[in-house]
Amino acid sequence: MTKHPRIWLWSIMLVPWLSLPFLGKKSIRRFFAASLFITLLIRLESYIAERRKWWWFYERLFPKARGETPLLWGQYLIGSMWILKYTYGHFLKYLVVNFFTDLFFIFPFSSFLKKLGVFSYVRLSRPQVMIIFLVKSLLLYGFQFIKENVTSANGIRLKGKN
Repeated sequence: MTKHPRIWLWSIMLVPWLSLPFLGKKSIRRFFAASLFITLLIRLESYIAERRKWWWFYERLFPKARGETPLLWGQYLIGSMWILKYTYGHFLKYLVVNFFTDLFFIFPFSSFLKKLGVFSYVRLSRPQVMIIFLVKSLLLYGFQFIKENVTSANGIRLKGKN
């Protein structure tokens, strides 16, 4: 498709950051911790995925970084905050938005990355990837729920409003 997959990878990582000012300071403060949590968890997952050959990245932005780096620190981190901003507090809506976002990634977007020579699934089928994505979306929502609803040790509620 193109001889320059690295340009696409840079775009995948940097373009979502351009939307950050539109997210709003309150939403960033409210949802950043959950988004960072899930991004770091996926970072750990990438070690398992590489060892078990669930998927493979053929192209990397940085030689010593994992292939997932542009997706994690761009689309996933920023996208998680956007999804939480517009769906948190409405669990069914959250699940539906995540379902369609994950479908988009698993089918047309991953096929696009494969055509670029960046990424492909190896030992996981797309339905298996969908299940993994569902679990991660539940963990993201669960983290945010706990953050906002659990009483801290000193008795102060951590509940935040948009």
